[in-house]
Amino acid sequence: MDYVSALVPPIVMATFFIFLVRTIVKSQGGANKAKEDAAVDAVLARAEAAQQQN
Repeated sequence: MDYVSALVPPIVMATFFIFLVRTIVKSQGGANKAKEDAAVDAVLARAEAAQQQN
């Protein structure tokens, strides 16, 4: 169970970092807004899929 307690803090920090980046990107405007939003959504989808596999 030590490996679980060793992995939880980085996973939690990564999740919060992803949401922070998503918030920053979503708050930006301009011509590339849709492309940036799609990139963030793709990263979130990959992170959620990886988390569900574990």
